[in-house]
Amino acid sequence: MVKSFICGVAGTSLTEWEKEFLAVEQPYGVILFARNVESPAQVKALCAEIKSVLTHPYAEILVDQEGGRVARLKPPHWRKYPTAQALSCAADPARAVYVNARLIAEELRNVGITMDCAPVADVLAPECHKIIGDRAFGDTAEQVATLARAQSEALLDGGILSILKHIPGHGRATMDSHETLPIVSAPLSELEDVDFAVFKALNDLPLAMTALILYTALDANECATFSPIVMKYIREEIGFAGLIMSDDLSMKALGGSFAERAERSLAAGCDLVLHGNGALIGEPVRDLMGELKQVAAASVTLSPESLARAKAAASQRRAPKPAEEATLLAEWQGLVAVA
Repeated sequence: MVKSFICGVAGTSLTEWEKEFLAVEQPYGVILFARNVESPAQVKALCAEIKSVLTHPYAEILVDQEGGRVARLKPPHWRKYPTAQALSCAADPARAVYVNARLIAEELRNVGITMDCAPVADVLAPECHKIIGDRAFGDTAEQVATLARAQSEALLDGGILSILKHIPGHGRATMDSHETLPIVSAPLSELEDVDFAVFKALNDLPLAMTALILYTALDANECATFSPIVMKYIREEIGFAGLIMSDDLSMKALGGSFAERAERSLAAGCDLVLHGNGALIGEPVRDLMGELKQVAAASVTLSPESLARAKAAASQRRAPKPAEEATLLAEWQGLVAVA
């Protein structure tokens, strides 16, 4: 049995309640945040704890490790990685992105993390809110698609599955979906030429995370995560065949109870819902137990279609390519600058 949700946990080791909850509910995976990270040995032990109670064949452990300001594993135990924007300015951007992500993959795999919530494939528009900002690889579809592909390939070469975000595009949002629902009113032709084109070029990647955005050109009433219309468009027009997960249900762009948020996301066509709890940086963990009970109750066992996508995603995981970390590091230092 695999349930259709991914959840966070409260601290640096599992509580007895969390062990029992994970063992009974069997979510697709667990996502780690800064609150779960102290040292390599501690993270490795936490990942082993999680895998010991998730008995299905996926048992994925996720993290947001983009580089720049979105990084859960930080110095002094892990490297400080540059932003996507900085990498895009390197003399050889594609190689810089690849080597950077290859080093990230090594660090994640060494502690037992199996998925990285990257690449960010949003095309930066002039009006975009700073929540994306330097997380974007550029302001053209071609540049973003090329560099997002390089990042995904590097993660896969390091044995880490990539999660493409934020489908079908977050680059025009003028508001932060952590706080409120962004509304994008650009015409469909413009979206298809730029924002959506990147995701179409990357539609073979294993997983994608939705944008919590309302696109009036597709559905004037529901944000992408809650919209059967948008989800159908992602499947049929963008052609994304992999697993689709919601962005964090904790974000304030969404209304209703956590059970309602999960139900609406799944009914719209998401394969998985993500509940992190405390989505804002520095925000304290709220009623994690109560929220998780709601999400779990609203979640279902993966449908045959979703299970097939989960198997297809798992089949994309590669044995790590041989690599001398010292050689990669020397090349990385020559390619990038970390502020």
